[in-house]
Amino acid sequence: MGIHLNTRRAARRVGGALLAAGLLLLGACTGIPAGVEPVSEFELERYLGRWYEIARLDHRFERGLTAVTAEYSRRDDGGVRVVNRGYDADAGEWQSATGKAYFVDAPDTGRLKVSFFGPFYGAYNVIALDEDYRWAMVAGPSLDYLWILARTPALDDAVVSRLVDQAARLGFATGELIFVDHDAPEDGP
Repeated sequence: MGIHLNTRRAARRVGGALLAAGLLLLGACTGIPAGVEPVSEFELERYLGRWYEIARLDHRFERGLTAVTAEYSRRDDGGVRVVNRGYDADAGEWQSATGKAYFVDAPDTGRLKVSFFGPFYGAYNVIALDEDYRWAMVAGPSLDYLWILARTPALDDAVVSRLVDQAARLGFATGELIFVDHDAPEDGP
């Protein structure tokens, strides 16, 4: 009887430790890099619509894509519908992914969690934003994820330079930024 109770207690401790580790891991995926702050006074309605990716740090889920855009719209459940789209020149085809996003903090803070894969969420932290919502800089959960976005396929060089300098001061590897070409066939999803 004592062995059975000890085994059950040990299993509960292990299960509790695994649950805590899982929650910590999920929290890290929707976190924000140390020393980086999301924008305040964020207005979702102004942020909705199409954004063009100007620059990004490389990651596997966008590797090789050009003409990348993101389209944000309201969901019926209060969240945000996200449609990311890009052209894969090697395959000669457009790729798209549809996801959903929800605020992590108050809705006037530019900090959301986004999911393209079921219950798994990643961080979407708006860390710089033009007062007229013409450009934005977005970070993921770590310094490995950074995007510069604009409402048009090109952004003034002075603005890009200022954003790259700001990102470098925050610790992002700006020397590794990929500047996105927006020349691609017009047809696509």
